[in-house]
Amino acid sequence: MGSGASALREEASGSSSGLGELPESCVAMVLMSLEPKDICRLAKLNRAFSGASSADFVWESKLPSNYRRLLEKVFDDDEFPGNLCKKDIYAMLCRCNSFDGEQKKVWLDKSTGGICLAISAKGLTITGIDDRRYWSLIPSDESRFSTVAYLQQIWWFEVNGDVEFPFPAGTYSVFFRLQLGRAFKRFGRRICGTEHIHGWDIKPVHFQLDTSDGQRAVSQCFVEQPGKWFSYHVGDFVVENPNKLTKVKFSMTQIDCTHTKGGLCVDSVVICLRESS
Repeated sequence: MGSGASALREEASGSSSGLGELPESCVAMVLMSLEPKDICRLAKLNRAFSGASSADFVWESKLPSNYRRLLEKVFDDDEFPGNLCKKDIYAMLCRCNSFDGEQKKVWLDKSTGGICLAISAKGLTITGIDDRRYWSLIPSDESRFSTVAYLQQIWWFEVNGDVEFPFPAGTYSVFFRLQLGRAFKRFGRRICGTEHIHGWDIKPVHFQLDTSDGQRAVSQCFVEQPGKWFSYHVGDFVVENPNKLTKVKFSMTQIDCTHTKGGLCVDSVVICLRESS
């Protein structure tokens, strides 16, 4: 795509009777096959490319097929102007948009063209979260939500959550974003406190997801490597009908009460379109 856009740019700028004289409608048909970043670059070439790059049908081809349902789910009527062109709608969806009381964020990934959704730690059901002996909510500039849940110590570790959303058709992956240790700054340098980390090397953590149409995925792994954020893969699910709401339930548990565990930061759950291998 990038090399094709470069060739178009060279021909349009270097020939008075080349691509620069194509009708806007023809240019727009060419732009439909390019990636959004290349469309924006070519818009600077000349008047024909500039006009074609704003055509509604060009940008509608870059939007999810059910983008109208997405807008209804994420934005209130007073938040979303009704007269936006498709290019502006695309730009708006590419932002990190908060909804459901600021506990969820959704955005359109520019590289894959797929929807990504994140649920904050505050939007999850965490066993013992209201007891300061076990958990605390701490500020973090390493989170999209500026807050993470930090576990000091607990016997029964369980985190549950769910989301109901009009996902576009495709295969989606679910991840828990976790870190062993509590990061903080000292003299401008990032340091990770590890004093509470224990119990995660004895038994693996169990992950599970279930969907409203009967799909299920189960996995397990050990939580490792203190001081680094990792996205732990729960499993995948498939959406075939983008016009229906898909409800996804997910959980993370380590409920072997023969030992305590602690020193874990829970940031969020992220759901994103699985990239093809």
